[in-house]
Amino acid sequence: MPTKPKLGQNFLHDPHAIQRIVAALGDCSRETVIEIGPGRGALTRVLVAHAAHVLAIELDDALIAHLRAEFPANQVTVVHQDVLGFDFAAASAQAGHRLAVVGNLPYYITSPILLKLAASHSSPNGPVLDRAVLMMQREVADRVAAEPGSRDYGLLSVTAQLYGPVEKLFTLPPGAFSPPPQVHSTVIRWRFAPRSSALGIDNADTFQAFLRQAFAQKRKTLANNLRAAGFSTPDTSRALAAAGIDPQIRAEALSLESFAAMWKILRGADLPSLQE
Repeated sequence: MPTKPKLGQNFLHDPHAIQRIVAALGDCSRETVIEIGPGRGALTRVLVAHAAHVLAIELDDALIAHLRAEFPANQVTVVHQDVLGFDFAAASAQAGHRLAVVGNLPYYITSPILLKLAASHSSPNGPVLDRAVLMMQREVADRVAAEPGSRDYGLLSVTAQLYGPVEKLFTLPPGAFSPPPQVHSTVIRWRFAPRSSALGIDNADTFQAFLRQAFAQKRKTLANNLRAAGFSTPDTSRALAAAGIDPQIRAEALSLESFAAMWKILRGADLPSLQE
C-alpha cells in the first residue's frame, strides 16, 4: 500500500519497538485505548491483545478500508477523522474511564496534536485523559521534556509540563520505519496530572496567553517580551522584583513555579493584558 507523503506517513515496522510502546502504556486490559494514526495497523495488532478496546483515529481513506477489513468491530473501532477534531471527552464518557492514548504522530502536526491533548485533558464532567505514549521527531521530544535553562526549553515545554510530567523513553533510527524518515524518532510518556491548582492558577487560558507573551521572542529578556506585549516598564519591574526574578533573565531560564508567581502578581495588579 503506497504512502502519502503529505500526510506524514512513516510506518513503524520494528516489532521490538512496537512491543516496548505497548508495554509503556502499562496494564490497559480494562481500558479503551485511543490510537492516533494507526496506519497499516502494526501497532494496532499488538494493542488488541492488551487493551479492552482500541479506538483508532485515521485520516487516510485507503487505510480506513484496510483497517476495517482486518480488525473486528468488537475489538477495534476505526474512526475516519482528523484527530484535531476528535472529541476525547465524549470517548471518555462512553468508555466510562480516563483514556490512555498511543500513537506514532505525523511530524508535520506533532505540536498541534500535543496542544489538542493538553486542551482535552479534562472536561466540565471531570478528567478525560490519563496517560499518553507518543512517538515523534527526536528534536520535538527534546523540547517537550526539556528542563528550565536548557537549550531546548521553551513554550512547548512549559505548556506540556503544565498538564503533567513528561519522560523520554527511547529513540529509534530512521530504519525502524517505512519509508525511513530523515530524522530519528523518540517515544515519550506523558502522564496527565495538571499542576494548575498546585501553582495557584485559576484560569489556565489566561496563564497560557501569558506564557506565549513571555516566550514571544527567544533572544529578548522576559521583561522586554512583556513590555512588547503591553505591560508597562514599572509594572513589569515591580512584578519581577516581587517574584524574586532577575530583571535580565530570559523566559527559557524560568520554571513553571516562577512563571506562575509572576503571573499572579501581574494579574493581581488588574492589568488589561491579563483580563479574562
